Amino acid sequence: MALKLERIYTKPADLDGYRVLVDRLWPRGMSKVNARLDDWVKEIGPSTELRKWFNHEPAKYPEFKTRYLAEIKANPITADFINQIAEQLKTTNVILLYGAKDEEHNQAVVLNAYLRDQLGLD
Repeated sequence: MALKLERIYTKPADLDGYRVLVDRLWPRGMSKVNARLDDWVKEIGPSTELRKWFNHEPAKYPEFKTRYLAEIKANPITADFINQIAEQLKTTNVILLYGAKDEEHNQAVVLNAYLRDQLGLD
Protein backbone atom coordinates (compact mmCIF):
# COMPACT_ATOMS: atom_id res chain seq x y z
CA MET A 1 0.00 0.00 0.00
CA ALA A 2 1.10 3.60 -0.58
CA LEU A 3 1.30 6.82 1.41
CA LYS A 4 0.10 9.70 -0.78
CA LEU A 5 -0.28 13.48 -0.59
CA GLU A 6 -3.22 15.30 -2.09
CA ARG A 7 -4.79 18.74 -1.94
CA ILE A 8 -8.20 18.45 -0.35
CA TYR A 9 -9.65 20.63 -3.12
CA THR A 10 -8.64 18.10 -5.78
CA LYS A 11 -11.60 15.94 -6.70
CA PRO A 12 -10.72 12.43 -5.58
CA ALA A 13 -9.90 10.32 -8.63
CA ASP A 14 -10.50 7.27 -6.55
CA LEU A 15 -11.46 6.57 -3.00
CA ASP A 16 -9.19 3.58 -2.60
CA GLY A 17 -7.61 4.79 0.55
CA TYR A 18 -7.87 6.12 4.05
CA ARG A 19 -8.33 9.88 3.65
CA VAL A 20 -6.99 11.92 6.56
CA LEU A 21 -6.88 15.72 6.80
CA VAL A 22 -3.67 16.85 8.51
CA ASP A 23 -4.36 20.60 8.71
CA ARG A 24 -5.13 22.24 12.05
CA LEU A 25 -7.77 24.47 10.42
CA TRP A 26 -10.68 23.30 8.30
CA PRO A 27 -10.05 24.25 4.63
CA ARG A 28 -12.01 27.29 3.46
CA GLY A 29 -14.98 26.59 1.26
CA MET A 30 -14.79 22.81 1.67
CA SER A 31 -17.89 21.04 2.89
CA LYS A 32 -17.54 18.00 5.11
CA VAL A 33 -19.52 15.96 2.58
CA ASN A 34 -17.24 16.89 -0.34
CA ALA A 35 -14.10 16.28 1.73
CA ARG A 36 -14.94 12.57 2.00
CA LEU A 37 -12.71 12.20 5.05
CA ASP A 38 -12.08 9.13 7.11
CA ASP A 39 -10.34 11.18 9.78
CA TRP A 40 -9.17 14.68 10.68
CA VAL A 41 -6.09 14.77 12.90
CA LYS A 42 -5.79 18.49 13.43
CA GLU A 43 -3.47 18.07 16.42
CA ILE A 44 -0.67 16.86 14.10
CA GLY A 45 -0.66 20.15 12.18
CA PRO A 46 1.75 22.97 13.01
CA SER A 47 0.98 25.19 15.97
CA THR A 48 -1.00 28.36 15.35
CA GLU A 49 2.10 30.43 16.15
CA LEU A 50 4.26 28.54 13.65
CA ARG A 51 1.59 28.55 10.96
CA LYS A 52 1.12 32.33 11.29
CA TRP A 53 4.89 32.94 11.30
CA PHE A 54 5.38 30.84 8.13
CA ASN A 55 2.47 32.48 6.32
CA HIS A 56 3.13 30.18 3.31
CA GLU A 57 6.23 32.18 2.35
CA PRO A 58 8.57 29.86 0.40
CA ALA A 59 11.66 31.76 1.62
CA LYS A 60 10.79 30.74 5.18
CA TYR A 61 10.23 27.08 4.28
CA PRO A 62 13.64 25.70 5.38
CA GLU A 63 13.23 27.24 8.84
CA PHE A 64 9.56 26.26 8.94
CA LYS A 65 10.51 22.66 8.18
CA THR A 66 13.04 22.61 11.04
CA ARG A 67 10.58 24.13 13.51
CA TYR A 68 7.69 21.92 12.43
CA LEU A 69 9.79 18.75 12.70
CA ALA A 70 10.67 19.78 16.25
CA GLU A 71 6.94 20.20 16.98
CA ILE A 72 6.14 16.80 15.48
CA LYS A 73 8.81 15.09 17.57
CA ALA A 74 7.58 16.81 20.77
CA ASN A 75 3.88 16.22 20.03
CA PRO A 76 2.33 13.68 22.43
CA ILE A 77 0.04 12.28 19.71
CA THR A 78 2.79 11.61 17.16
CA ALA A 79 3.45 8.00 18.21
CA ASP A 80 -0.27 7.14 18.06
CA PHE A 81 -0.58 8.90 14.69
CA ILE A 82 2.35 6.92 13.25
CA ASN A 83 0.79 3.69 14.53
CA GLN A 84 -2.59 4.66 13.05
CA ILE A 85 -1.02 5.30 9.64
CA ALA A 86 1.00 2.06 9.83
CA GLU A 87 -2.14 0.05 10.62
CA GLN A 88 -4.07 1.60 7.73
CA LEU A 89 -1.19 0.96 5.32
CA LYS A 90 -1.46 -2.77 6.02
CA THR A 91 -4.75 -2.89 4.12
CA THR A 92 -5.18 0.32 2.09
CA ASN A 93 -3.51 3.42 0.73
CA VAL A 94 -3.28 6.41 3.06
CA ILE A 95 -3.91 9.85 1.57
CA LEU A 96 -2.68 12.82 3.60
CA LEU A 97 -4.91 15.77 2.71
CA TYR A 98 -4.02 19.45 3.06
CA GLY A 99 -5.48 22.76 1.96
CA ALA A 100 -2.41 24.83 1.00
CA LYS A 101 -2.16 26.11 -2.58
CA ASP A 102 1.62 25.63 -2.70
CA GLU A 103 2.10 21.90 -3.25
CA GLU A 104 5.86 21.98 -2.49
CA HIS A 105 6.15 24.26 0.53
CA ASN A 106 3.58 23.15 3.10
CA GLN A 107 3.32 21.23 6.33
CA ALA A 108 1.89 18.08 4.73
CA VAL A 109 5.09 17.69 2.67
CA VAL A 110 7.13 17.82 5.88
CA LEU A 111 4.79 15.40 7.65
CA ASN A 112 4.80 13.00 4.69
CA ALA A 113 8.62 12.89 4.64
CA TYR A 114 8.70 12.36 8.42
CA LEU A 115 6.18 9.50 8.24
CA ARG A 116 8.06 7.87 5.36
CA ASP A 117 11.24 7.98 7.40
CA GLN A 118 9.60 6.63 10.56
CA LEU A 119 7.78 3.85 8.69
CA GLY A 120 10.73 2.92 6.47
CA LEU A 121 8.87 3.68 3.24
CA ASP A 122 10.65 4.29 -0.10
